Amino acid sequence: MDTNATRDLFERYHACWEARDPARIAELHTPDSVFHLHAGQPPARGREAIRAAAADSFALVPDLAFDLLALRVGDDFWTARMQMTGTSATGNPVAIDLADFVLVRDGAVLEKHSYVDGLAMQAAMAAA
Repeated sequence: MDTNATRDLFERYHACWEARDPARIAELHTPDSVFHLHAGQPPARGREAIRAAAADSFALVPDLAFDLLALRVGDDFWTARMQMTGTSATGNPVAIDLADFVLVRDGAVLEKHSYVDGLAMQAAMAAA
């Protein structure tokens, strides 16, 4: 892949997250892909597990949105810095810093590692 193709994949992938569509998110991963939200849970491996992990994220924050702050794209990766916002299922406001490191293979996401502000996440998910 080249940088333009990787940028296009990022745009399509980000649109799936903005649309809160777990099935479309999973389709953009390789069959052997890994999605790891580094917040204490094990990585999701394979499309079905990735679909379920994305669905779980939307259940926790039904109106989840992303403000893209910075993006760097290469031939086979992207890194992004974002802020996730919304209202948690417990009724708390969400404003969580997020950094993604994504590896790409054959036009699809091979690995997605998401690093979040753990304290902000705990506060947002706490009982109201």
